[in-house]
Amino acid sequence: MTYASQQDLIDRFGEEELVRLTDRANPPTDAIDADIVTRALEDADADINAYLTRQHALPLNPVPRLVLNLACDVARYKLHAEHAPEQVEERYKAALKMLGDLATGKASLGDDDPSAVLPTQSSGPQVNAPDRTFSSDTLEGY
Repeated sequence: MTYASQQDLIDRFGEEELVRLTDRANPPTDAIDADIVTRALEDADADINAYLTRQHALPLNPVPRLVLNLACDVARYKLHAEHAPEQVEERYKAALKMLGDLATGKASLGDDDPSAVLPTQSSGPQVNAPDRTFSSDTLEGY
């Protein structure tokens, strides 16, 4: 299971872009090469896990929305190989920066972050003490 799917990439960047980036057949088949997409998604997961391994139990399940978005941006960059457009490269660099912030604790996975769950508030202070030595029962008759 990867943090993002081929369909996530299609939803964000369009089927046409994925065909253009993955159809390496000669002659072209005008279809997405699922093996190339899977490899890019797995590479993105490896990058994400390398950053998050000290702060979170891996693999993340369920996948937080932030991680899904980061996985899409990293995989898209990897699909462009050596010739990524400026916008794709900027999104990739922003994803790496966010992963760095998550790794150092400067950022959180948000509502999906199990380490961000705060303890429940009690209605008052909690006290732990031994049983009372003197009580109204033990002092009866004095």
